[in-house]
Amino acid sequence: MFAWLLNGDHLLSIWLGLFVASGVAAGVVSGYFKARKIQPKGFKWTIFRNEALFAVINLAITGFLLGTLRNGLEAAGAISFATGPALWWRVGLEYALYFFLFDTYFYWLHRWMHEEPVYSWVHKLHHRSTSPNLLTTLSVSPLKSLINGGFVPLFLAVFTVHDATVALIVPTNIIMGLYVHSGYEFLPRWWNRSWATKWFISTTFHDQHHRYFTGNFGGYTTIWDRLCGTMRPKFEADFDKIKERSRRAPAEAVQEGV
Repeated sequence: MFAWLLNGDHLLSIWLGLFVASGVAAGVVSGYFKARKIQPKGFKWTIFRNEALFAVINLAITGFLLGTLRNGLEAAGAISFATGPALWWRVGLEYALYFFLFDTYFYWLHRWMHEEPVYSWVHKLHHRSTSPNLLTTLSVSPLKSLINGGFVPLFLAVFTVHDATVALIVPTNIIMGLYVHSGYEFLPRWWNRSWATKWFISTTFHDQHHRYFTGNFGGYTTIWDRLCGTMRPKFEADFDKIKERSRRAPAEAVQEGV
């Protein structure tokens, strides 16, 4: 056991874990997270409990089906990867292609999922949570998970990309899903005011989709919502209010301590 702890890789992992844990603890104690909660009174333990159950069922079913599909396509030669040294510009172009194609795929299918009877059969379960948390990411019906997750094997069957690109695609799916459902807004106030960044969604953007059940359909960007007029009109104003609340929090905490 002691030798395992002295292993360099394990020590690095332990220190990184302690660093993240201490950062989260400091954030909780200082009120950093509380000030950035989009819906401060939205969390409900009953919803969280149900999400845990739905997440386990969804992962068991779709993990098996999507894994079987991808393995079958690879065995049949429908999916293959470029190997060898990866040119950075090629990986960047392939990743950008995936990023924007998936965003388009997600936007239009997401809008379709809000039409009956598709909504009741496919998407309603996910919208049980009107104030998302990390677990909401996985609390979806297997049908919805197959539709969204099915894009990756479809993309890989159409395009022969480098395996280094796939190593970026998979984490992106996971991180973006957790990020938009986190329930906390960490982006700076100028995010929606800059031409370079306003096209990429924030947690508030997707949080409002859950809260109001309409608009803000994009998965990675706001591009299609802006073009099609489905972005909530008050989204940017609400974003500013949340950032103003987080800006005032440190001063208010000091006053309360006096």
